[in-house]
Formats: sequence, structure tokens, C-alpha cells
Amino acid sequence: MLRRTTTALLLAGALGAIALVSAGGPTAAQDKKVVIGMPGIPPIFTTVQPLVAEKVGLFKKHGANVELRSFDNGTAAARAVIAGDIDMSMSPSPPVINQISNSGANLVAIYGWPNADWVLASIDPAKTSCKDMVGQGVGVDSVGGARSVALRSLLAGGCPDVKIDQVQQVALGSNASAAMLAGRLTFGVLHLDDLALIESQGRKLHVMLEMKKTNPDSHYLMLVVRGDKLKENRDAYVRAVAALVDAAGYMKDPNNADTVADAAAPTGHPKDVNKAALKEFLAIDFWPSDSDGLDRTKLEATIALMKKIGGIQPGKEVIAYDKLVDQSVWRDAVALLKKP
Repeated sequence: MLRRTTTALLLAGALGAIALVSAGGPTAAQDKKVVIGMPGIPPIFTTVQPLVAEKVGLFKKHGANVELRSFDNGTAAARAVIAGDIDMSMSPSPPVINQISNSGANLVAIYGWPNADWVLASIDPAKTSCKDMVGQGVGVDSVGGARSVALRSLLAGGCPDVKIDQVQQVALGSNASAAMLAGRLTFGVLHLDDLALIESQGRKLHVMLEMKKTNPDSHYLMLVVRGDKLKENRDAYVRAVAALVDAAGYMKDPNNADTVADAAAPTGHPKDVNKAALKEFLAIDFWPSDSDGLDRTKLEATIALMKKIGGIQPGKEVIAYDKLVDQSVWRDAVALLKKP
């Protein structure tokens, strides 16, 4: 009688486990925690996508066990991926391309944000020309970081007579807009939400250069992982990307604007600024939901630009697009989203 009861309990347990898996219950992928590094302290507005996925339960919905962790900038986050301290990072494409080409870093891009929103702006209406920047401080995240590389690209495309060594790069993390508001700085490389924040304070910004005009083929940001870790934890990574894609679609629904603005609270902006910034970012299709965001034309143009402006050192092997990206993770994530 005892043996019969034990057998029945074991069978019931096995059937229960099968039912959990088939119903989207706990799996080995869910047991693997995926740590995603986000750029900026406080995080930049790009990170609203994973913040939304966390707030509305999309990571959990797709069986992804995710922890979000902020870094000074995306370049530092990429270094943490290389070191094995975190699993993924939202990192600017130009520095990542340089890291891989110059040092052979084992990084692979599995999702991307192709449309750069960078602008070079002045808070002084009397100083809005290229020559006004010579010898002046310009707010960036860190020398060699995303804003720094963006500054170099903006100058090359819009102010060819002003070289990067003719301006003083002031490392401020994601706080360039605060320094400009405080009167400590005239010029800064900014995001669209920085513009919304400054203008919400009644100050007028003068946009001097826009990346979408000076370098329209530039690629902004990539979700990067280590190649060997991708093989080990592929299912967990696919589930994390599925949640991000789901979040991108959620954010495009106007009915969700208040929830998205609330989720963006870690950026440090007031809710009205978050809602204003959300409209600006959606207008340039910033968060991809119908593609992997790893546009070949843009990435190959960015690779060529990094070689041209010296980001990739002479004599180093320039990373090729097909080695830089793995589009299969996106395809599997989309397939997961389509499952009942």
C-alpha cells in the first residue's frame, strides 16, 4: 500500500512539473539570473525600456530572471560584461566596435537601438557657433565614453574646422544637463530627455548639431553579451530579449504613457518631463519592436567612421558586421512572443 501511494505521488509530481513547463512555468532559464548593465547614474532615458519590462512584469511573463544594474556609462558596463561581472550591457556602438577591434574583446550584439538622439547644444544664445567652442568645456560622460565619441563624430560631421583636442571634455556622467542648468557649463552633448528637462525649467537651449543630420547613418546602442556566455545561457538571454521587445511595443501604446512615465522615475526626471521625452523618443522610433535594431548599413557605416576618426587603432583588425552581431537571438525571442 505504501509503495503504491509513493508511486502515485511521484507520478503526480512529474505530471505537475510537465504542466508547469508547458504552461510557461519555471524552467532552467528562469533559474539563471541575467544581470543587465544600464548606462548612466542616474540611468539615461534609453533604459526606460528595461525599467518598463521590470515594472509591468514582462521579464517574469517571459520566464526571464533579470536584475537591472546601473553603471557610470555604457562603456563601463561593457567592460563589466567582458570581465564576467554581468551578463549583458546596453552599450554605445562606437566604443564597443573600438573595444572589439582594438583588444579582441569577445563581445556579440544581440539587439540594438539604431537611431541616435545625440545633440550638441549651448545654453548661451551668444555662443552657438563652432568657433565658440574652441578652448571651452563641453559636457560628456567620460573621455572615450558614449558622449565623448558622439562629440568627436558631431564635430567631424558638422564642425570640421574644430578638432576634438581644441575643446575641453568635461566628464560628468549623465549630469551634463544639470551642470548647464547650474551655469557651470555652456556646451554639452545631450539626449532628448536632457532637452526636455532643461526646457521644463524655463531655460532655452540652442541646438547646434544633431547626430541624425551630421551622421545619419550612425548606430547608437547595442545590447552586448560575451560570446561564450551566450552559448551557455542562450535560452535565458532569448527570454530577456523577448521581454525587452514586448516592452517596446507596450511603450508605443498612448494608453500606457502614464505607466511608462512612472517606470522612468529612476532617471530622476519629473513625470511631466518623462512624458514629454517619451513622445520625442517615440517620434524617432527609438525602441525597436519590429526589428532587431542591428541595421547592417548603420553598423557598417559606424565601423567605417571609427576607423576614419582613429577610434580603431592602426594595424588592428576591424570587426566585420557578421562577427559583431548574432541575429538568431532576436528571431528566437520573436518566436517566443508569438507562442500562445
